[in-house]
Amino acid sequence: MFLNRVLIKNFKSFSGKNVLDFPALITAIVGPNGSGKSNVVDAIRWALGEQSFKNLRAEKGEDLIFRGGKKGLISGFAEVELIFDNSQKIFPFDVSELSILRRIDRNENNSYFLN
Repeated sequence: MFLNRVLIKNFKSFSGKNVLDFPALITAIVGPNGSGKSNVVDAIRWALGEQSFKNLRAEKGEDLIFRGGKKGLISGFAEVELIFDNSQKIFPFDVSELSILRRIDRNENNSYFLN
C-alpha cells in the first residue's frame, strides 16, 4: 500500500485544484523556499485527521482555506483527497484504490468522505 495521488483544492497557499501524482514510493518532497512543501505535508496530515490547528500552522479552521492572493478570489472551502493503492487489500474494501477526502467550509464545518 502506498500513496498514489494527492488532490488539493483551495488549501492554504494552493488555489484551485492541484494534483500531485506519486508513481513510485516517495522519500522526500523538495523545492525552493516558499514553494509549498510544508503545505503539502500539512494537507496530508489534515486529510488523515489532524485535529490540532497548531500542528497545521494555523489558528483556526478558516486559516486552512485559500484567502485569495493577488486576484482576490476568496475560496469558500478547502479539501484534500488522498488516493491510496489498495491492490494488496490492506484496507478491508474490495477496491484497487481507496480515497479519503476531508473538506472544510468558511463556517468551519468539516466533512469526511471515503471512496
